[in-house]
Amino acid sequence: MLIADDLSKLIESLPPFVQRSLKYHPNKSSLIEVVMDLGRRPEARFPYGPEYLSNKMITCNDLDYCIKRVGNFSGDNRAGIERTLHRISSVRNREGSIIGLTCRVGRAVFGTINIIRDLLDTGRSILLLGRPGVGKTTAIREIARVLADEMEKRVVIIDTSNEIAGDGDIPHPSIGRARRMQVSQPELQHNVMIEAVENHMPQVIIIDEIGTELEAAAACTIAERGVQLVGTAHGNYLESLIKNPILSDLIGGIQYVTLGDEEAKRRGTQKSILERRTAPAFQIAIEIHERYCWIIHENVENAIDYILQGEQVPIQKRIFNPLGKSSITHNYEDGQTDFNINTNWKHSKTVLELIDENNISKISKNIDNRSKINLTNAQTSLNNEKNIRKITFDNSKNFFVYCYGINLNQVQNLIALFNFPMSTTRKIDEADAILSIRSRIKHNTQIRQLARLKQINLQTIRSASPPQIIRAICCMLNLDTTKLDETKILSISNSYNDLNELEALEEVRLAIEKIATIKKKTVELLPRNVYLRKIQHELIQHYQLKARTVGEEPSRRLQIYPY
Repeated sequence: MLIADDLSKLIESLPPFVQRSLKYHPNKSSLIEVVMDLGRRPEARFPYGPEYLSNKMITCNDLDYCIKRVGNFSGDNRAGIERTLHRISSVRNREGSIIGLTCRVGRAVFGTINIIRDLLDTGRSILLLGRPGVGKTTAIREIARVLADEMEKRVVIIDTSNEIAGDGDIPHPSIGRARRMQVSQPELQHNVMIEAVENHMPQVIIIDEIGTELEAAAACTIAERGVQLVGTAHGNYLESLIKNPILSDLIGGIQYVTLGDEEAKRRGTQKSILERRTAPAFQIAIEIHERYCWIIHENVENAIDYILQGEQVPIQKRIFNPLGKSSITHNYEDGQTDFNINTNWKHSKTVLELIDENNISKISKNIDNRSKINLTNAQTSLNNEKNIRKITFDNSKNFFVYCYGINLNQVQNLIALFNFPMSTTRKIDEADAILSIRSRIKHNTQIRQLARLKQINLQTIRSASPPQIIRAICCMLNLDTTKLDETKILSISNSYNDLNELEALEEVRLAIEKIATIKKKTVELLPRNVYLRKIQHELIQHYQLKARTVGEEPSRRLQIYPY
């Protein structure tokens, strides 16, 4: 990791007695900012805390000395030093005279965004959240350089306070080939954003500190035109944007919706609920709580929906270590898994390939795509492997799981098949964990409250398919899924899907022959996934009847109409 700060130029702009204190200070390399207020002692701020630089008080002459050596102050009371990234902010009295200065050190840090390189490759818009001073501007400056130089994209930076690319007409080299558009007045930033799209044909627009309603509206307009956005906003968490009426449009906007009696009863909610109004302008959100600790929301749309429904939000926690090692914690709703990887991967190999939900998700994806796999050949190739490791468990301690909304026999069969060190229980008080389908448990507040009260681990899965159940069990027991026998998983998954198909087709046959054709009534089928609804619809067309899909996922289902 390379750091460029041009600290000597900032020190030279300070009064002489302050320069002498800083020039030989042992911790000047970690200096954050220098504060000079009229009638007070100059103060230097470091990561470990503030420190006075002199016993001499700051006078008007000292402030004038510094003001003459920096650029002109703009409408937001900020100035800079030409060809550097330092920021000088002023404090004024009622008459408009400057009575205080905050001289913040600007640093170009190269290599910090390797941990999110895979997110830049997706081409989706990214929003960075965090408190002031946590490193948002430093991050987007490096993002601009990587997108422009390494990915060779047309990048335009909207530099309102000259904080990203420095003061002066010539931008700082840290932004690489990216172009910079300066903003004459902060309140006109939204106009410059639109101008950049209309006049300069950018593929990516970088925006620092989106803070007004007009800027949020401009960002949404740019996103609709197919331009990738990378921006920052003040706020520690994604939830804070929901509560911010000015910035909520960045994540799709929030609106009150009044449900009908039947729909409210089906959802198990009140009649007036909060819902996301439209698609978000930013598809990825990054919460920067510490300088090298980032929380990743890879799907803002789903994350906002989870928050509004009161559900747990799946997130990633990526910790960057300047020595080259990084740790990634992927917090699924089903549980939490830790990964330790080396960040020096090739750019063609993304993080998602390194943490691809292991082999279980690959097998599940192949099954969903209905790919034909010869089980005999698979068994032969597996048996020929010399380094196949059988998973072994300690049966001295048993683990009890309570199943809600899932076939108990199916879970017991999987436990026996893979020799998992756990047992099922019909008493929730004896359970160490609760396993349930997500759509079933989210409306049952009693079980959620009971699990929270008794501190029982609540594991949820999208469907009761064997790969989902196996993955949840491994998360509960902290087991490595890569050591499981893939052939077993594949065979039981195929059997499970075949049974699901037969069940779905039999449901259509009975609904048509017993109700639609005899009683001449509309029939509503049970919720199914996309594939099962497709084969159901084909069978309905074979009966020369009409049907349509109703409801929202995961409760989307077919309605069959009589002749």
